[in-house]
Amino acid sequence: MWQDIKMLNATANALFGLVALALISACLWWVAQRPYFTLKVIRIEGAEQAQLRHINPLTVRSAALARIKGNFFTANLDTVRQTFESVPWVRKATVRREWPNQLTVTLEEHSPLGTWGEDGRLLSTKGDVFTANLAEAEEDADLMAFNGPLGSEKEVIARLNDLNTWFAPMDVTAEALYLSGRYAWTVKLSNGVTVELGREKSSTTLKERVDRLVGIYPQLVARLQNRIESIDMRYPNGLALKAQGLTAGSESKKK
Repeated sequence: MWQDIKMLNATANALFGLVALALISACLWWVAQRPYFTLKVIRIEGAEQAQLRHINPLTVRSAALARIKGNFFTANLDTVRQTFESVPWVRKATVRREWPNQLTVTLEEHSPLGTWGEDGRLLSTKGDVFTANLAEAEEDADLMAFNGPLGSEKEVIARLNDLNTWFAPMDVTAEALYLSGRYAWTVKLSNGVTVELGREKSSTTLKERVDRLVGIYPQLVARLQNRIESIDMRYPNGLALKAQGLTAGSESKKK
């Protein structure tokens, strides 16, 4: 080997290269540790320049600073993102570095639509269940009531939009919507009437049942005025209803 000049030169070059790489790495590490790159600013802004309604930037920044490790170069952005996303009302956080010692955090807030279940959790307009101060959520608008099996949140939101469209001829909207463990639907309308719609046997089952109710509802109101409490539309050819002082079933022959 020692007689092979080319091999010796190649070995020497490789060693010099490793030494140079180590020196460069050491220099970069030394520069990266300078106080100049210590994180001094964490700027918080709303997504798409939206104003943050329920998130106090000063409070969130103070809470996050204690959990952020490293400097401009070494801070783990994924860890920083998770830190901010653990804050109440934060739906999504995006973090980016800004030279030389700043992080900019863009926060998207949850927009509450109603409560979910019986344990005080909230449901957002995008179908996300989250935990936050209920009183703060009620400042935005009257909250609806929702419930359903785990994982059905977005399905419930989608069905809410369908029901509001289908019930529009009655000049009412949904105030509460429940999906049972057997996947049967119950909706409470803005006029106080609760409607049992049952399970979806096909993609048109619920709409057909709502259409039948919309068609006969003027007759029911004419006879019972505002005494109707609940209507059961699970019958194939009719309905059953409960009204103040009256409980009656109605089949197609009795309509």
